[in-house]
Amino acid sequence: VQLQASGGGLVQAGGSLRLSCAASGLPSFSAYTMGWFRQAPGKEREFVAAIRSTGSTAYADSVKGRFTISRNDAKNTIYLQMNSLKPEDMAVYYCAKRYSGSLTYTPEDIQYWGQGTQVTVSS
Repeated sequence: VQLQASGGGLVQAGGSLRLSCAASGLPSFSAYTMGWFRQAPGKEREFVAAIRSTGSTAYADSVKGRFTISRNDAKNTIYLQMNSLKPEDMAVYYCAKRYSGSLTYTPEDIQYWGQGTQVTVSS
């Protein structure tokens, strides 16, 4: 299984970025809950957003109203549209596949991780 994240970069505060994560080796991609986590220097990895097979979504309180997660099952890809970015959003963003049957969104619930993509927000 490979989760290939892309789309990170440098953006000014208030700007936008769109992250993508293409999955390979997951023949039943549409059946899985996929999501995004992030990790800033010196901090623990934290949940950002998730999207279930039904299309329903979950977000961390810190990104609600600013970030939108979506999926294209035909392309085995998930996306994270990030608007109104703040300096505190700066981190390495990881896409992830949750264990089937997990009900929470902690790092311990994740079966596969992508390689991460850096998001830098300048103030």
